[in-house]
Amino acid sequence: MFTLDELRSFVLFSEELNFTRSAAALNISQPALHTKINKLADTLGVPLYRRVGRRLELTPAGVETARFGREMGERAGTFAREIQQGPSPAAVILAAGEGAYLYLLDDGIRRFRRRSAAPLRLLTRDWSGVVDSVRSGAAHLGVLPLDAPVDGLARHALANVPQVLVAPRGHPLARKRALRVTDLVRQRLIVSPADRPQRVALGRALQSAGVDWEPAVEATGWPLMIHFVALGLGLAVVNGFCRVPAGLVTRPFVDLPRIHYFLISHAGRSESAPVSDLRAAVLASTRRLSKVHR
Repeated sequence: MFTLDELRSFVLFSEELNFTRSAAALNISQPALHTKINKLADTLGVPLYRRVGRRLELTPAGVETARFGREMGERAGTFAREIQQGPSPAAVILAAGEGAYLYLLDDGIRRFRRRSAAPLRLLTRDWSGVVDSVRSGAAHLGVLPLDAPVDGLARHALANVPQVLVAPRGHPLARKRALRVTDLVRQRLIVSPADRPQRVALGRALQSAGVDWEPAVEATGWPLMIHFVALGLGLAVVNGFCRVPAGLVTRPFVDLPRIHYFLISHAGRSESAPVSDLRAAVLASTRRLSKVHR
């Protein structure tokens, strides 16, 4: 039978996917860490990680083992605290992107903190990082845009927002109530890096509409893109929940797809009362936002 120590070591390794850093964090040698993980894999009868090129990645069994290890670690930690200090709630962990925290989740987080005594930990991750965090058990809940279900994850709709153009108030396109992609002909656009999903989708829409456009600046994150619009460097297409400073306006596109945000959780994991409280707080706070952007 495997031990809690083997599980704990594998959980830390699953976060680093690097034997040198993991062994140093555990204050043991690399051979000792290899031995612990190999013993765990032998006991379970399945490989827990594999090498892909020059990097390591978890197998599906490794993802589930890491999730189970975190659950066991949480239960052991809760048990130790309750023995020493009496009952106290464990931390609730939420994973989301920067934009979701800034523009979608602030009211839900405030609501949860007013009503729950449980500590709240926030992880800032990109799309794949949110999915991996929830799948592996590193986060109880996650928030991200989805256009299709993700295997192994349950999802609840949060918000449905349009894509909008951010422009200076005096710009000719600001005079229109709504826009089409063809309105962006020969415009200088502030866009996310070429490998980002939003940039890929926008590029396809522009190409499909035969729009000749010019990238003015590449920027990561809605706040920086909006800041560059305010500096007069170009226009930006962002999600409709973004707030803009005085002097800028947003105009919705009628022919770009709306962005659907979901709250995700592990389909096979039971929820503690604090996790359910956070779920309820986030769902309640985003219903208002969805009504505003209908």
